Amino acid sequence: MIYLDYAATTPMKREVMEAYMHTAEMVIGNASSLHSYGREAKRVLNEARKEIARKIGARPNEIIFTSGGTEADNLAVFGLAKALRSKGCHIITTEIEHQAILQPMKQLEEEGFAITYLPVDTSGFVQLEDVERALQEDTIFVSIMFGNNEVGSMQPISEIGQLLKERDIPFHTDAVQAYGTVKIDVEEMHIDALTASAHKIGGPKGIGFLYVRSELPLMAHQVGGNQERKLRGGTENIPAIAAFAEAVRSLHHFDQDKMNDVTERFLNELAKCPIQYEMNSPEQRLAHIVNIYFPHITVDHLLARLDLEGVAISSGSACTAGAVEASHVLVAMFGEGERANSSVRISFGEETTLEEATASAQIIGRVVETFQRGKE
Repeated sequence: MIYLDYAATTPMKREVMEAYMHTAEMVIGNASSLHSYGREAKRVLNEARKEIARKIGARPNEIIFTSGGTEADNLAVFGLAKALRSKGCHIITTEIEHQAILQPMKQLEEEGFAITYLPVDTSGFVQLEDVERALQEDTIFVSIMFGNNEVGSMQPISEIGQLLKERDIPFHTDAVQAYGTVKIDVEEMHIDALTASAHKIGGPKGIGFLYVRSELPLMAHQVGGNQERKLRGGTENIPAIAAFAEAVRSLHHFDQDKMNDVTERFLNELAKCPIQYEMNSPEQRLAHIVNIYFPHITVDHLLARLDLEGVAISSGSACTAGAVEASHVLVAMFGEGERANSSVRISFGEETTLEEATASAQIIGRVVETFQRGKE
């Protein structure tokens, strides 16, 4: 099998698995306990928090560990909305956010909040002028994704952050897909809250974090304990947190040039195939994501056939895979129609080789040609 669904999840790295197993075996205490076992767990927790904070230019006490990106997004949206409600009830986001943002926003609308969903162009980009025009006197925060998980479009985060800083409006970004593949500095980019998840960078599933600037008010969404600054009750998952920190350390070896070479090789090989296709992903995108429209193709049939041929790709976000609805991201970019239903996402990882890029492009080209000829 050739695995090309790294945007959905990445395989755990060997050193990460070793860190997890070592911690699970040797660090048996609860980090809230005062005895030596608890103090050792607390030490591991604190070291991991420092490592993860350092990666984004934050302070350790600004990192709140969660069960993953979805919980972190929920905590950011609900926590900021309810903590800031006395200042207003207007929130700005975009039409192409992950459902972990969009569904909480819909719930907040039912509770009386006013949500502005910014449009994107056909390249998947939000315009800075649209953000500025949408701001109101009662806007309490803005949440805009760093890099899109389906097409890879990267938003002008620094420019948006500067705009909002000048108006003293908190800025949250869902960086789950971008974290680890691009440089992020929350101070330089004026980011007040940021979401990330370990399993996108070779870490374990079920662990993530929310960075929240220390002076920013946030209401707890999960209560029942004093852990994580009293903002996320529950015993910390020390083995997973230690493994997350190890995955962050391994990012020092991430080879961006290799990723670009793999993507370029794949696209060059696909271009040689006698098939019809159009790129949905813009040139300015996360290097590991390519979204492609294949006219006259039924996506579920294509994915099943490719799976039999030994290539694993997806039709979009893994969190909505299997749904009969068209991709909301592609609908926002291109409108309703075949394009939103006949596109696939191909995503590469550190383990993807140039040979796999070549072979997978040839296989996809051959299978797509068969389907498209059948439609003639």
